[in-house]
Amino acid sequence: MDIAIPASVKTWSQFGHPVLMWALLGFAVYSLYLGLQIRRTRTVEDKDVRKELIKKDFRNRHYQLGSILLAFMVIGTIGGMAVTYINNGKLFVGPHLLVGLAMTGLIAISAALVPFMQKGNEAARVTHILLNVALLGLFGWQAVSGMDIVQRIISKL
Repeated sequence: MDIAIPASVKTWSQFGHPVLMWALLGFAVYSLYLGLQIRRTRTVEDKDVRKELIKKDFRNRHYQLGSILLAFMVIGTIGGMAVTYINNGKLFVGPHLLVGLAMTGLIAISAALVPFMQKGNEAARVTHILLNVALLGLFGWQAVSGMDIVQRIISKL
């Protein structure tokens, strides 16, 4: 079964993945900030400062944003691969694709650590932090390599 997709949809669909990923990169940086504030709340010794930090609800905001990041990273990864396949009839197996798939795995593992962290497991907490710092570094690299791909797409229009 061959589905005819209008040329304009095929052309403009190529820009959905980069726009989504740049937005997610911004959300990931904000999530890092929230995570650091949770750590600060947990370790601050002044009770009054701690009460003020608790009122800001960093934990719930970080958890909710992390859930959104997980969902949209999976959607963005699958969507990017689907659009590439639809437009080219194949995937280009290279560093951008492989790192993107690895990032999707890292964020899934990071999210899977949350139940252990909620039970006070410090090793899970440290692993969560390390995975997410690595993820953020890879995300920055992906943003740069992705813009090279976008420039190649634009040059072919």
